[in-house]
Amino acid sequence: MADLTIGIAFIAGIISFLSPCVLPLVPAFLSYLAGTSAQDIKEGKAARMKIFVNSLLFVLGFSVVFSILGVLLNSVLANVAYDTRVWLGRIGGVIIILFALYLLKLIRLPFLEREHKLQVRWKASYFTSFLFGAAFAAGWTPCVGAVLGSVLTLAIANPAQAFPLLFSYTLGLGLPFLAVGIFTSQATNLIGKAGKWLVYFNYVVGVLLLILGILVFTNKLSLIANFAFLNEFLLR
Repeated sequence: MADLTIGIAFIAGIISFLSPCVLPLVPAFLSYLAGTSAQDIKEGKAARMKIFVNSLLFVLGFSVVFSILGVLLNSVLANVAYDTRVWLGRIGGVIIILFALYLLKLIRLPFLEREHKLQVRWKASYFTSFLFGAAFAAGWTPCVGAVLGSVLTLAIANPAQAFPLLFSYTLGLGLPFLAVGIFTSQATNLIGKAGKWLVYFNYVVGVLLLILGILVFTNKLSLIANFAFLNEFLLR
């Protein structure tokens, strides 16, 4: 069961990266952090290495924030009584269902429709890339907020797994950032071609979150493991 939820958190990280409000901006954003231009990338390896190092520090920034949050949730909630954990699961299921309905555009959640982020205004450097990563973790954007909120809800409902869940989410979100940092030019072309499909992305994620919320609310999350192909994929 623990491995199952950790696998879900990893997939949630990838989904956050692929969200319409993150993916199209990633190459330009990483180039901005590194203080490079498209022309610099085409002309030399030095610019590409600079983007990768800044990408690494950006990922490290939000990894630290998520890891600390996971440790705190584990410390505060790990010893709560079983009945309390059951109710946390039910409340968490309702919250995830609300996130799903939001992504499906069936309800509005105003706090997810505005971005909350730390403002970092210094000149681009390795240190500011780390700070932007921390700001990214602290910010809630319309696309990432619902998925991240669902992972946080899972962590609260399963406090003993809070750190592994958030660490797994960080890996799912961070590894694609690093891949784009290494292959910036190629990634830009692929992202441009995928753009027309992103409009449907939130609806697919919304349906998946709706199913997840119902399973969490009814304490039936382990049913996913009964599907052989999902079990093999998530527990690999």
